[in-house]
Amino acid sequence: MSETPSSPPAGPNAPADAAPAGLDRQIIVLGLVIVSGTIMAILDTTIVNVALETLGRDLSAGLSTIQWAVTGYLLAMGTVIPLTGWAVDRFGGRRVWTTSILLFVLGSALCGTAWNAGSLILFRVVQGLGGGMLMPTGMAILTMAAGPRRMGRVMSIVGVPMLLGPVLGPVLGGWLVEDAGWRWIFLVNVPVGLLALALAWWRVPAGRPSRAAAGLDLRGLALLPPGFVLLIYGLSTASGPAGFGAPATIAWLAAGGTLVALFVAHGIRRGPGALIDVRLFADRTYAAASAGAFLYGTALLGSLLLLPLYFQVARGEGALTAGLLLVAQGLGAAAAMPVGGVVTDRFGAGRVVPLGIVLLVLGTLPFARAGADTSQLALCGALFVRGLGLGCTMMPTMSSALTTLRAAAVPRATSTLNILLQLGGSFGAALFAVVLSRQIAQRLPQVHGPAGGGRAGPVPEQIRERVAPQLADAFGHTFWVALALTSLMIVPALLLPRKGAHARLAREAAKGQEAPGGPPSLGKAGTGDEGGGTPPR
Repeated sequence: MSETPSSPPAGPNAPADAAPAGLDRQIIVLGLVIVSGTIMAILDTTIVNVALETLGRDLSAGLSTIQWAVTGYLLAMGTVIPLTGWAVDRFGGRRVWTTSILLFVLGSALCGTAWNAGSLILFRVVQGLGGGMLMPTGMAILTMAAGPRRMGRVMSIVGVPMLLGPVLGPVLGGWLVEDAGWRWIFLVNVPVGLLALALAWWRVPAGRPSRAAAGLDLRGLALLPPGFVLLIYGLSTASGPAGFGAPATIAWLAAGGTLVALFVAHGIRRGPGALIDVRLFADRTYAAASAGAFLYGTALLGSLLLLPLYFQVARGEGALTAGLLLVAQGLGAAAAMPVGGVVTDRFGAGRVVPLGIVLLVLGTLPFARAGADTSQLALCGALFVRGLGLGCTMMPTMSSALTTLRAAAVPRATSTLNILLQLGGSFGAALFAVVLSRQIAQRLPQVHGPAGGGRAGPVPEQIRERVAPQLADAFGHTFWVALALTSLMIVPALLLPRKGAHARLAREAAKGQEAPGGPPSLGKAGTGDEGGGTPPR
């Protein structure tokens, strides 16, 4: 396809003031190809959440153990994300993209053969190592191709997997668990991954490795990922009787915190060459958006583990029914996310995100107050409101973080946002598993359900009916924790910009200056294509 002479430049090197307001066909097709890869990683998170009860029963593991099938996956994603910028510069965009897909497919196939909880967790880590680079690489490719004027719309495309995951993941997971067996929640990724691989060779820019690529930050690699692993592991050990006061828990948390602190000091000294460019947080907008991304992951991605367990354990529903009930949240996100991108471009994230947080609080409150006989129709309505909040919160926050940065900083900044999101999710999953396990153990020490020492299988129906109020209270307490963390998001949200990208770029153009996030080339911004230009036609 060739563009007519009257068409404005649409490639990544196009001037910011010439970029069309909408998304052209090239960007849309490239976006769909990227989505075909990222959707696997997102779907697999929500699919496994619905299957946790079955996995705990079949693999004879308690919730504090089996939750590592989710936490380990998210941690692996967060660990490998910092390598994205270096890997793309060193090996080229398409090579990194296809390697990530291959690793994810391999991990999926291995998960389908797992024989106990330990092997499943190990194979989920392999899966996460492959999935971790998919989202930041795809975001960088699309962001650089579209330019800053269309940042919100681009983020809406990247957010499609986030949108479809909560809709399709729980239903697909519930159906596979009940009708095909839990192994198929992993094996289904194999044909999807092979299709994504073929599409990548067709459309993703090949790129060329950069001879000027910076060396890998080995010291940072030895400090930051192990530090986060120790922090999350220490958190998960707090499910015992002594809680956070246990000497072992304190020791793990202290060790992890020390490694992270050492990395911060190292990152300040090394600057842009560090695994994470700590100096990016000197930008107020980026720092606020980063804090929001971490809290979003903690409160909301972490609660994706909690919601299906609530319907299955506290309400006695099967995996498929629980998945169908969770569709309401995905539909709310589907309704709000496209609108949120357009409104953010026009009015700024600072006006959109606070509204989303209010909706999230309103949608979570009924679960915190739910009793044993609360109407499930009312809870579905609350989930829809939660979904509206999700659509008005995540992508506006992510897009606002990039609008004030220089072009060369966008790839590292994008990777850092994804790191914080995944690490927040792993922190939230571990935290909620610990809180829920302790609450059930305190209220029902005789029930071997999803408490820390018991199996994560279902509570027998005759027992569940008798202890339903106690189970509702245990889940309600945990949802109050999620609600508190959600409310904290309002602090960084109030620091986000209150003017849209159009107004900001017009103001910069009037001053005769190039916008900080102005049109980078694909090569300099993280796809490895030194020559720049538009994506292949």
